[in-house]
Amino acid sequence: MPHKILVIEDEPTLARLLSYNLSQEGYGITIVDHGGEGLQTALQQAHDLIILDIMLPGLNGFEILARLRQKGVRTPVIILTARNAEEEVVQGLKYGADDYITKPFGVAELLARVSAVLRRTQADAPFAEQEQTGEKVITAGELRIYPEKYEVLLHGESIPLRPKEFEVLLYLVQRPGVVVTRDDLMNVVWGFDYIGGQRTVDVHVSSLRKKLEMNQESVQIDSIRGVGYKLVAQSVRK
Repeated sequence: MPHKILVIEDEPTLARLLSYNLSQEGYGITIVDHGGEGLQTALQQAHDLIILDIMLPGLNGFEILARLRQKGVRTPVIILTARNAEEEVVQGLKYGADDYITKPFGVAELLARVSAVLRRTQADAPFAEQEQTGEKVITAGELRIYPEKYEVLLHGESIPLRPKEFEVLLYLVQRPGVVVTRDDLMNVVWGFDYIGGQRTVDVHVSSLRKKLEMNQESVQIDSIRGVGYKLVAQSVRK
């Protein structure tokens, strides 16, 4: 399974350059040219790496990076900065960037940095493992979650989840021990423009608990009164 890379870049020529050269190396590429849409895509879809420009319409790269890290998204990020813009590099690293590339840059440097970041972070990617088939699976306690198939196995048996239940579980399991607010779940799973209330989140979490209740000793979804939810797994295998 090829690594998936999200490129958030509004300059068409540079976006095409990135897309072409990364695709030639076998990476799966998604291109987004607007800051707000880029943030939404990064929150709602799983990627192995984000290449993020600083100057973007809507939200700038620093705002996107800060919000991702605040929400517990650990996807590695390479920022694109202007030449001699040391302050951009410092600020980007402060917000949680994993590396940077100064523009203009050569293809060889781009590919080397992408490969290095993926290699460095893959071993530390929380709870993700590659099976012999190359299929990504996330394991928490006795749960095995297949993000690309929307499939969950518990003790080897399939657990039928509705799409939104699956997305809630996936978001929580990728942030074990971290308190996730109802607003975060609402925005990530249902979207910023969803007009329903937080009761929707509570109903889906309650349904999830019932479907996972036979596994309560190894994985639990704890309620944090007045805030949101936290997933607690007794054993998580890499």
